[in-house]
Amino acid sequence: MGTPRIDREGLRRLAGARSFARGEEYCADGRVRDLVERAGAIEAKVEGGATYRVRLSGEGAALEATCSCPLGDDGIFCKHAVAVGLAALGEDGRGAPEKRRARPTLTLDDVRDGLLKRDKRTLVDLIVGLATEDERLRDRLLLEAAGERAGRGGTAPDVVAEFRAAIDRATETRGFVDYRGAADFAGGIDEVIDAVDGLMAKGKASAVVELCEHALDRIEEALGNTDDSDGYFGGLLERVQALHLAACKKARPDPVELARRLFEGETTTGFDRFHGAAETYARVLGKPGLAEYRRLTEAEWARVKPLGPGANDPDRYGRRFRLASIMETLARQDGDLEALVAVKARDLSLPYAFLQIAELYRAAGDHDRALGWAERGVREFPTRPDSRVREFLAAEYHRRKRHDDAMAIAWAEFSERPGLETYRLLQSHADRTKTWASWRTKALDLLREGIAKRRRAADAEARRAPALARWNLVRAPDHSELVRIFLWEKDVDAAWAEAKAGGCNEGLWLELAAAREKGHPADALEVYRSRVDPTVARGSNDAYREAVGHLRKVRQLLVRLGREGEFAAIVGAARSAHKPKRNFLKMLDGARWG
Repeated sequence: MGTPRIDREGLRRLAGARSFARGEEYCADGRVRDLVERAGAIEAKVEGGATYRVRLSGEGAALEATCSCPLGDDGIFCKHAVAVGLAALGEDGRGAPEKRRARPTLTLDDVRDGLLKRDKRTLVDLIVGLATEDERLRDRLLLEAAGERAGRGGTAPDVVAEFRAAIDRATETRGFVDYRGAADFAGGIDEVIDAVDGLMAKGKASAVVELCEHALDRIEEALGNTDDSDGYFGGLLERVQALHLAACKKARPDPVELARRLFEGETTTGFDRFHGAAETYARVLGKPGLAEYRRLTEAEWARVKPLGPGANDPDRYGRRFRLASIMETLARQDGDLEALVAVKARDLSLPYAFLQIAELYRAAGDHDRALGWAERGVREFPTRPDSRVREFLAAEYHRRKRHDDAMAIAWAEFSERPGLETYRLLQSHADRTKTWASWRTKALDLLREGIAKRRRAADAEARRAPALARWNLVRAPDHSELVRIFLWEKDVDAAWAEAKAGGCNEGLWLELAAAREKGHPADALEVYRSRVDPTVARGSNDAYREAVGHLRKVRQLLVRLGREGEFAAIVGAARSAHKPKRNFLKMLDGARWG
């Protein structure tokens, strides 16, 4: 396979405009390092929040990228891949081709060919010599040797000792690890876990169980001294726990002892270690292990105090939550609805708890108890109700043909939180009784009354504190919510009238402009033109690109209106108003207005 063919437009299509622009900036900033061609692919490192490894392969539309960043892990063609592609093209990242980068006269393929011609002893001496200077390579070679010894029947204690020591070295932080070093630090731990995983095929599953539990201790300890903003350690913990489960299935450790360790891990350590173990390890634990798990949990659960409506427990999301989760798992395994309800009823401090119990009874077909719990959930929290409880209750009232009660609940929700979401819910309920016309009028009147009331309050505040008004710190309400509602109803004319009468937020203005381009181009032109200066004022390259997009819309609409001659003056005015913003002026110079 030849070296992948790369072109700018292909990179833009694969990455999208935003990631392509960020990749340009990365390339221009010189963040691409160690660019090489190897085995028909292009490889490089890119300096970002961390050092990311990128590989480009394939051709044309089939160009593929792998990157060690979180987006790359999800299979997305990221900005780091764009930067490497542009660097391979020899461009400066801003669209101006420089002298094409000279292809290296030697590649790693040449190095490989040369090594194949060396004798085995020379290569061994070379690798051992490198290992004396590279700690990670040394650990990798030591673990491979320990794995080979295990495969030849080495004793389990010897194997475990070697691997424990390697885990300790890999997880030693030696000071705080910032986010730039987190990826490389996690990568070193991952290499050790690769070696631990390799012991499974050598019949050392029991050793793997012990090593995984040690690794979890050490990784969680290291996390306390690491800035893992990009989430590398989350994947590590998941991997080690999955490996632990697989090893337990093979090794079949003593189920009672395993239950005690799993319980300790689930209830006292952080980072959700062994969360849900009573379910995920059920087959490994068997009846003896599950019985021990139940005994341990019930003993601790008996010490957990019940919480009534409005009560608080500082440990709500700590040990209490974990114990409750185990108790729920055990109740579900038994198929015991009342036991499950009893667990949830131990904490009725929040309205949502009442909803959870109501949903359990509804799923079981006991609608009377479901209704009772939902009604109680609304009654116990009159000043801070949960909209989900209200929605459940309204649906249950409809089911019982108690439509007036249902509408009372829906109206209470709308009147307390008037907006598009509750407006739609109100309509969904009113449609069931074909009374939406009257409820719609009532809802819109309430919205207008609220706007008028807030406007009077803002005017009064401005009179009391004129200095705040001068600094625009007294914000009068606009008609955004009405505009949003009319747009949802596809009444663009009504939405436009509300926006003109009382204003709306920027996103809604642009949505209105897009909706009116076809039938009312002059209205859309007015919006796009008015948004240029405020958008440029945000002062970022993304904002400048957005402003150029507004100007492109302005030109298209002027052409439709037969006023294309005005466009040069509009661009000139924008250029004059924003002279200090050189990146914006460069974008204007390079813009294609067609």
